[in-house]
Amino acid sequence: MSDFSFSKKLRLLGAADFQPVFKNARYKVSCQHFLVLAVDSDVSFPRIGLVVAKKNVAKAVARNRVKRIIRESFRQNQSLLPALDIVILARSGLGSLENELVHNKIERLWQELIQKAGRSSGQKPTPRDQVNAG
Repeated sequence: MSDFSFSKKLRLLGAADFQPVFKNARYKVSCQHFLVLAVDSDVSFPRIGLVVAKKNVAKAVARNRVKRIIRESFRQNQSLLPALDIVILARSGLGSLENELVHNKIERLWQELIQKAGRSSGQKPTPRDQVNAG
């Protein structure tokens, strides 16, 4: 059984962790409400950092709700994700979306990221990737 915890080792915590992702983003996936940037990680597991600016999601309650949904989705999908350092940036309008819609959008972006990272590393898509692509 996979470990579904979300410890500090799975987070990008400081500017030094975020900087390589912003400068050298190898993988980019996006939609109207999210931009996901990622680089290959030095560690053997995925790590995540969130940027949910007050400018894009005005109310603190909405910012916290969005971050909670993203973290939970990451926690559930971390065993499927390759070893990447991932930064998720919120775009304007995200705070007004329903929880289920935010969850669905981020799930779709995880699948796109898995496919892009798998293609560039020469791996074949998994059966789950093929089912979700259609």
